[in-house]
Amino acid sequence: MTDRRTFLAGMLAAGAAPAVAQPSAVNRNMLIVNALGGFTDPNAKRGDGVAPPDTRTPLSDRVIKDAIASGMSAVNVTLGYVAGPDEPFEQTVREIGLWDWRVRALPDALAKVLTAADLRRAHATGKVGVIYGFQNTMMLGDDASRADVFADLGVRVVQLTYNPANKVGSGSMAVENGGISAFGRQVIERLNANRMMVDLSHSGERTCLEAARLSRQPISINHTGCRALTDLPRNKTDAELRLVAERGGFVGIYFMPFLNPTSVASAADVVTHIEHAIKICGEDHVGLGTDGGTTAVDDMAAYRAAGRKEIAARKAAGIGAKGENPDTLPFVEDLSGPGQFRKLIGQLEARGHKAARIEKIMGGNFMRYAKDVWGA
Repeated sequence: MTDRRTFLAGMLAAGAAPAVAQPSAVNRNMLIVNALGGFTDPNAKRGDGVAPPDTRTPLSDRVIKDAIASGMSAVNVTLGYVAGPDEPFEQTVREIGLWDWRVRALPDALAKVLTAADLRRAHATGKVGVIYGFQNTMMLGDDASRADVFADLGVRVVQLTYNPANKVGSGSMAVENGGISAFGRQVIERLNANRMMVDLSHSGERTCLEAARLSRQPISINHTGCRALTDLPRNKTDAELRLVAERGGFVGIYFMPFLNPTSVASAADVVTHIEHAIKICGEDHVGLGTDGGTTAVDDMAAYRAAGRKEIAARKAAGIGAKGENPDTLPFVEDLSGPGQFRKLIGQLEARGHKAARIEKIMGGNFMRYAKDVWGA
């Protein structure tokens, strides 16, 4: 199979991805792990969501080419129930089946990741490793042992809550800021027993702090910003960041509007939040969880119009977050498209960060965390 660097060079020469300045000090074939992202196509009429039960939706050629051209070695993909009218368990099982089919359909491009060794193997062979993850625990119902079922199906990351409260704990938008419930304690115990990552993105502060103390294994906050810099609920306090790091965990900084009080974030904001997280957590615990894909928007006007409708729908459904405004984008515009990671590397270099630290941020720290939780 063509290696990643040769493929990328061919893609750039063919004009399939924009030319960007290459980083100077770092290994250009470095491990890059997106702790929360996906294979979304913002230009498709229908998104990369759940297919009807009788339909299998393939990933588009462009989305796959962009993901590989970005240099991304692996990505945690959200599947299963997050919110909405569908029955959570049924929807989640259906989506796992859909993603197994997608991975099987593209054996030269994608590889399912179950262990840290799988992650390394995907990188070495030029594929994109697909990490199955949840952004809610509603699919467990009242039965914590369902975590065993999902572990056997290949799920490796479980986020305890989305924005509202659920049976496990409080999300970041829950007014009560409650902690981990008795059922939540059972869930954390089963996730630990199955060596699944416990992700506290979207959680309320008390839920996050309690989960970090209850878990026998290190936890993660796979996609967040720093509340000390931008005081919005989707960002994490220094207390949360510090405790996660002290217990051996991982923090991924996202490419989201919550990084700036105006809800319009830039690459400079991403770097500033990475630097603050390093200050609080240390350089061995900070990485990336962009919360987005690697395909750029072709028609920004149409995208903004659709975005306004989506924000209104999220607000009406009670799952929106403070800082989601109708005229802002759910990504950082100057870090979009397949060149996003190389652009960020250049920004980090310009700020004086050395190669060893950049390689940790881009993927090394997630790999260390994965080994600790999943095993080598």
